[in-house]
Parts: sequence; C-alpha cells; structure tokens
Amino acid sequence: MKKHNGMRPQDIVVLMKIIALSNDNWRNIDIANSIHLSPSEVSEALNRCKIAGLIDSKKRNVNINSFIEFLIYGLKYVFPVELGAIVKGIPTAHSASPINEHISSGIDFIVWPYAKGNHRGQAIEPLYKTLPQIVQEDELFYELLTIVDTIRVGRVREIKIAIDELNKRLKHA
Repeated sequence: MKKHNGMRPQDIVVLMKIIALSNDNWRNIDIANSIHLSPSEVSEALNRCKIAGLIDSKKRNVNINSFIEFLIYGLKYVFPVELGAIVKGIPTAHSASPINEHISSGIDFIVWPYAKGNHRGQAIEPLYKTLPQIVQEDELFYELLTIVDTIRVGRVREIKIAIDELNKRLKHA
C-alpha cells in the first residue's frame, strides 16, 4: 500500500474538476488538460485522495460526504490563506458568484492575482497556480472554487453561506 504523505492543494482542485464534470466518463488526461496539470500529477492526486477516503477505490467517484466534511472542518487548517496586497486579478471567495449574490463585499474585495484580470482587490493565492487562467472555461468549477475559498478566508456569516452553497451543489452532484 502506498504511503500517504499528506494532501496537496491540487488534490482539492482535481476533485472539484471531477465533480464539475458530473459524470464518470473521464480520463486522467482529460482532467490534466483541463486544469493544466501533468497526467502523473493527476494520478498522484487521485492516489492521495483514495488513501484519505475522499474518492472511491476505483478513483472515479468523489465520496461527497467525506469531501464536504474535509472542506468544512479541515481545509482552512491544511491550506490556510493570508491576505496579500491590492492587485489586479480574478474575483474569488465572497467577491464572486455564488457568494456575492448573498452579501455585499463592499471594499473587502478578494482576487486571485492575474495580470489579465479585470478587478482589483486583496490577493490570495489560489489552490493551484493555473486557476486564474482556466476558471472562466467552466462555470460550475469556478463556483465550487470560490465557495472553497470563502471557507478558507471568510468570516462566520460568509462561511455559513458557503457551506449552504457547497451542500446545494455537491449533495446533488
């Protein structure tokens, strides 16, 4: 049995992409190409997720209840966020849909740094470096990642909204 050396941020991204595809008719190369990872990185991510119990033994279907539990109770401790400088980028967390539909972020705008972005806000590092370039290709994937970032960086009210939105999307996936 392979040794588990801890989760990596791209593991969450891989699982979110699998959920966003909403079928099990995908190949590792499809996931790799869509999130700009190598096929071997996708394979390693799936192995770590299998050992952690976040994906089934065949590495095809995400264990939704376990994944939600990890996101709610472990994510912000395993992949903490530090707010950075004001930069140009892509909105995330409570500054993007679906969370921004429930609250007004006012001057508290959060972005992933990205030179081609069209918003200014406080920077946070995305879970994986390619996310700012690729999220606009898949709306559900982008929403899932903004929900996850809200859990990582949000205040109590924002996190509660994020958990509700996460449950809406994942319990029906």
